[in-house]
Amino acid sequence: MLVWCCVLLFLGITAFLDTIFTQNDIFRTINSVLFMLVSLGLLVRTSTKQRIGKRESDRRRIQELEQQIVKLTEKKRSPEKAKVEA
Repeated sequence: MLVWCCVLLFLGITAFLDTIFTQNDIFRTINSVLFMLVSLGLLVRTSTKQRIGKRESDRRRIQELEQQIVKLTEKKRSPEKAKVEA
């Protein structure tokens, strides 16, 4: 992610220098295409990381709930065992 941000910074600096020194139009076309591709890559990577993070948090929450269920069923069974033994 840091590398992609550095690439965007580099492209921004070159675009700024291009407006100052007015190079040919081919560079502007290539620069704009590179901006779009890097931005698209950042968008895809960010959305993928968000989905992965949500899945991980959902899994953690499911495990916590399963542990709570086990504890509750053990508590419920222990008084029943005491009644059977008595």
